[in-house]
Amino acid sequence: MATVVFADLVGSTRLFERLGDETASRFVTQLVGMVSAIFARHHGRVVKLLGDGLFVVFEHEGEALAACIQVQNELLAQQIRPAGGGEAVELQIGIDSGDVIEIEGDCFGDTVNSAARLADLAGASQILTTDNVWNAIFPVQRSALHSMGPMYLRGKSESSHVYRVEWQSGRDGEATMIGRSTVAPRREDVLELACGESQLRLDARSDKISLGRASDAALKVNDPRVSRLHATLEWRGGQFVLTDASSFGTWVYLGRQDDAVVLRRTECCLVGSGEIVLGCSREDENAPSITFSIRTGAPRP
Repeated sequence: MATVVFADLVGSTRLFERLGDETASRFVTQLVGMVSAIFARHHGRVVKLLGDGLFVVFEHEGEALAACIQVQNELLAQQIRPAGGGEAVELQIGIDSGDVIEIEGDCFGDTVNSAARLADLAGASQILTTDNVWNAIFPVQRSALHSMGPMYLRGKSESSHVYRVEWQSGRDGEATMIGRSTVAPRREDVLELACGESQLRLDARSDKISLGRASDAALKVNDPRVSRLHATLEWRGGQFVLTDASSFGTWVYLGRQDDAVVLRRTECCLVGSGEIVLGCSREDENAPSITFSIRTGAPRP
């Protein structure tokens, strides 16, 4: 048994294009060194470096969770930027726990694959995990985990119950228990939607919006497969919730997953980035598609 963490740098391709291979490699190496040191303080072993990220194993779920939370808080506090400016770096992190096969220092198995898929699915500055970790940690640590319900991870035939780690909860007692040296101000998520030339942004203060064929829809999609009021989007319970209200259903593709979450008068939470297809799957011809991306905004006062 082991707990596996994958931590990937967001936007590394653009970083290398902008800075060039030599400068970007030097910057990423320094960043990875700093993050590795934090993991090591929580008894994490770096199995391998992934060019723009790390693959780390821990003996205990609680130590892995505490380490990932501290990493995110350190990045938020330090606002590390590459030479020449640009946005502060962010990591997307996945954690899972279970059986791991170790061969000559490397690790393999379904738990490793699951943690990697969770990191793929996570948005910028997010940590995602599963009920394997939830079941193993102390109750006080569970308060930082926000259920996102069952999701199909790429390559897995069965769904996994996924949790988002609320690492900026702002509660001093929990901060001490789960390894945060400082409590940073909570930052707001911003949901960006695009359909053709139409674009829309929502945050925690936005009203519920509608997607559909109606002329007064916040995001109008003209297609016979789309209902007049096809779906709604709102900020609820600390996350963006998509609710289907259509005749034919809504297909939601999360991250780089090939399999969709199909909504039929049901709802799901959006995470990271992906695609919302109204009335059919994206394999259909000229499928009415909306891309989405959740970004972390500036700290709240």
